[in-house]
Amino acid sequence: MSGPADEAELAAGIRAAFLAADPVPEGVLAAARAALALRLPGAALAGLAADDASAPAGARATTATRTLTFTGGGVTVELEASGDGEVTGRLTPPSPARVRLRRPAHADRTALADEEGCFALPCVGEGPVSLVVEPPGGDAVVTSWIRL
Repeated sequence: MSGPADEAELAAGIRAAFLAADPVPEGVLAAARAALALRLPGAALAGLAADDASAPAGARATTATRTLTFTGGGVTVELEASGDGEVTGRLTPPSPARVRLRRPAHADRTALADEEGCFALPCVGEGPVSLVVEPPGGDAVVTSWIRL
């Protein structure tokens, strides 16, 4: 009969064999650590509900502006990303809030949404981004990641 101690020893032996035969590359470990650092436990997720970049071919004229909508946590976040790197947005229901744009390996950019829920973030650039909406005295809402 084997017990928990025997199973733990077996698991440790298997783990050691795999690490010796095929170690995890340091770049993969670093990326995993960075992803964990970007988590926001307790924040509600606002998932991507609409993205005009995914419209069928010919359904819309090609422009330098991309419109995205995220919904969740009782908030709708509408974004417009322009070709020159500016991101403007609006929160529904309208309310003042701190809006933080996160990008891996870059400093966060922060804007304040006004009473109408409008905000602007200049010089965002290309790459993966996520927004964190932090209303005063309320629960944070984080958007899913999207590539601009």
